[in-house]
Amino acid sequence: MTQSSSQLQSIQSCISNDIIAVNTVIQHSLKSDVSLVNQVAHYIINSGGKRLRPMLVLLSAGLFGEIKPQHHQLAAVVEFIHTATLLHDDVVDESSKRRGQNTANALFGNAASVLVGDFVYSRAFQMMVAVQNMRVMEELSNATNVIAEGEVLQLLNIHNAAISDEAYLQVIHYKTAKLFEAATRLGAIISGASAPDEEALSRYGMHIGTAFQLIDDVLDLSGNTAEIGKNLGDDLNEGKPTLPLLYAMRHGNASEAAAIKNAIERGGLDDLATVLSAVERTGALQHVHKVAENEAELACASIAHFSDSSYKQAMITLAKFAVSRNY
Repeated sequence: MTQSSSQLQSIQSCISNDIIAVNTVIQHSLKSDVSLVNQVAHYIINSGGKRLRPMLVLLSAGLFGEIKPQHHQLAAVVEFIHTATLLHDDVVDESSKRRGQNTANALFGNAASVLVGDFVYSRAFQMMVAVQNMRVMEELSNATNVIAEGEVLQLLNIHNAAISDEAYLQVIHYKTAKLFEAATRLGAIISGASAPDEEALSRYGMHIGTAFQLIDDVLDLSGNTAEIGKNLGDDLNEGKPTLPLLYAMRHGNASEAAAIKNAIERGGLDDLATVLSAVERTGALQHVHKVAENEAELACASIAHFSDSSYKQAMITLAKFAVSRNY
């Protein structure tokens, strides 16, 4: 067992029964009279995701004591929203692999993936309404709207080698970190937490989500294909400017900077070897790793005031997992 797998098991140990309950909610809630909906939705839901966002709902709830059936319901809702974004993302990105498997659009076609993504989104909102809590509806409707804005921002920035670090981090905060942030806040809302505790958990989720995406950026240029479940340089192939590429472009020599700029603006992998060499020589991956480590430290600091418990320890371990993982 790898260190990353061991850490993940440690994180899950205090909520193992709750994860089972969430998975039961997920399987029950995916049912449809339309066979293709069942087929595509079950394929993507069961394709090996880490269930990080549902875990954050449960762990944040655990800080306040009882984990309730409403938490299980909302953990499933968060996973559905994440799943719907993946279905749509893979169509937009024309991806053929995710988590080491064929994407839904590669198997079932773009139209089916988009439409089933819509079904999963709308089912999430049905489940959200059933909780009958206006704060919950406010948080999740706002989160899905921000995520959509993040998707559009990312689309606008494809092939844009001139994007600033700040603008790129805004995309991360919108597209990825926002759902992590919503997950931790939801656990607090249902538990009747105080406003300061809600905000503290919201900050934890935002920092953890940012750290996860930054490490994804690192792994895209350094990971083992079998472990990360996608091909090396997929983001570069799509012309996505990521933080390691931006750093290497700024700190590389003239020919390295030109090669990275050209690779981002044109997409494709013709310059991959040159780009990887520049990234390594400039220490770009180490730099971004340190940025991610800082985000993880900020996440831990935001929950420092909570009483010690297995749930708090799991959240601290999750912060370590966020930056030490290899997949």
